[in-house]
Amino acid sequence: MRSLVTAALALGLALTGGAASAAPGPAATRPPAPQLTDPHPCAGQPGFTCSTLTVPLDHHGRARGELKLQVATADNADAPRGTLLFLTGGPGQPGVPFINRIANQRLPELARNYRFVMIDQRGTGEFGAIDCPALQAQVGSSDIEPPSPEAVAECARVLGDRRHYYTSDQTTGDLDMLRRALGVRTWVVDGVSYGSLTAARYAAAHPRNVAKVVLDSVLPHTDPQRDDMLYLTGLRATARVLRDACRAAPACGFDPAADLAKLARRRGDAVRIWDMLVSYEFVDPTYRDPNPPGLPAGSGDPIGAIHEAAAGRPARLDAMVRAFDSGGDPVHLYSSGLHIATACGDGWFPWGTSQTPPRARPALLERTRRSLPARATWPFTANEAVGNGFVQECLHWPVSRHAREPRRVLPDVPVLLLNGDRDLSTPLEWAREELRHAPRGRLVVVRGAAHSIQNREPGTAGREAVYRFLNG
Repeated sequence: MRSLVTAALALGLALTGGAASAAPGPAATRPPAPQLTDPHPCAGQPGFTCSTLTVPLDHHGRARGELKLQVATADNADAPRGTLLFLTGGPGQPGVPFINRIANQRLPELARNYRFVMIDQRGTGEFGAIDCPALQAQVGSSDIEPPSPEAVAECARVLGDRRHYYTSDQTTGDLDMLRRALGVRTWVVDGVSYGSLTAARYAAAHPRNVAKVVLDSVLPHTDPQRDDMLYLTGLRATARVLRDACRAAPACGFDPAADLAKLARRRGDAVRIWDMLVSYEFVDPTYRDPNPPGLPAGSGDPIGAIHEAAAGRPARLDAMVRAFDSGGDPVHLYSSGLHIATACGDGWFPWGTSQTPPRARPALLERTRRSLPARATWPFTANEAVGNGFVQECLHWPVSRHAREPRRVLPDVPVLLLNGDRDLSTPLEWAREELRHAPRGRLVVVRGAAHSIQNREPGTAGREAVYRFLNG
């Protein structure tokens, strides 16, 4: 799920004092309260202070070690409505480099009332990014493009035994240490894409410490049907999104989902076509503009290119697939190493979790491929479901400790869910699923918008909904 986040790391477990004796001994010493250290102005972001939060490598006490995470805080510590933690996505993106853009450029009406806080989540960012060179070069920030087994093996060697400690439940522990270091009892938590999962898991784990929650471009925080890593919801949503885009005036006059289904059964690169569509939404949520901003003239309109390819003229589609080829993202802005460690540690797969021995996984995956009905993946096929990046990278990942499962129901606090109806990265269907687990949730659908409403929405409808929810 493409978005934002960051990392670094720290803090060993404190020892308790006092020897056992018949007479009363000295009181046991408590671990020191978490603190933000080395405060200094954030480079190039006036009005924000950067500092370091030291956290344990393992919040559950099974391993020693610590991490140092970079934190950015707005300087308006006396903001009238308190503190707002804004969580970026991925998993793999940092948060600190984006605080000025998010607070002052995209959400200024909130920045007047709230003290914005952003963190480079463990494994990301300028000082803590997990660097797996081959994986970074091959897939970068893509969820869909599958890496080679050799790139996965290299990343496993880079992380070694540390791979167990980059899961979402560990990040939840980091976030509550940040809250305590800031000295706040409750705060607003606002997450985009993977950040929405992190925000929801934090709220489920610490219900008394959240006042309100915003979930933007929603990734469900639980997976009761255990098929999210197959991306079945996203595969099926492609037909709805492309058909909706095709009905917009002037209407296409053909069925883009049927065209895509034909190509998925005719060509061997349907995963790359799917990856192109998910990437393309970031530049043109209409999916039809031949000249979208940021691209060479005439290199847009994937709906038209798919239609031409289905009719036997693939040149334009082939060029688009090459143009949106994954990989090469700067590691300090997106860590594919953190992405694989978190996805494989959190996820449920056809073989179960990453605690299943790798030798047992291929047969169970093949059984799933053979048993998936066409309606589960159409307009794509079962080959794309089992061939996506989540599945293929974790198929080859070594045995790793599965994250603790979160509570399924969110706490009884106000929750705003935002989703674009053109989003293929975190489709609208996922937001509706998450809404069922939010007792006081409300879903706002932003028509014509794709992924990351607060950060990328072309209009203002989504952000105005956030203003009403948090400022009202």
